[in-house]
Amino acid sequence: MQLNTKHFGEVEYSEDTVITFEEGLVGFGEYTRFILLADKPDDLFHWLQSTEDEELAFVLMDIKQIMPDYEPKLEQDLIEPPISYYTIAVVPEVMEDMRVNLKAPILINKDIRKGKQAIADNKEYGVRHYIFKESRVMGC
Repeated sequence: MQLNTKHFGEVEYSEDTVITFEEGLVGFGEYTRFILLADKPDDLFHWLQSTEDEELAFVLMDIKQIMPDYEPKLEQDLIEPPISYYTIAVVPEVMEDMRVNLKAPILINKDIRKGKQAIADNKEYGVRHYIFKESRVMGC
């Protein structure tokens, strides 16, 4: 299948790479089918590209690469393991102001191609975590 995306041009994907978010994402509940794009699987940055709206894509970061000890307190059985934890990143013009949302992680089980955005009960995790100011990322 082909998708003409806003950020990547034409992208080839197959149905077996589509990740289903049955409840959508916060603020985007009507979109439930996405593909995860990255140059390499272990890249820090990924894109969560909607297959239903070619202009809708989110910049994701692998939370465990930002904070190896990240352990969100979540409701049980939100999604079956193995789970990869991602966070939506806001990438402003001033790179030092880049921030991520640790309060609402994106959980993905790549084996069964299911995803869910959850809300962590941890008080220490906020919606605006400035990664260059508060984390040791990419040697900073």
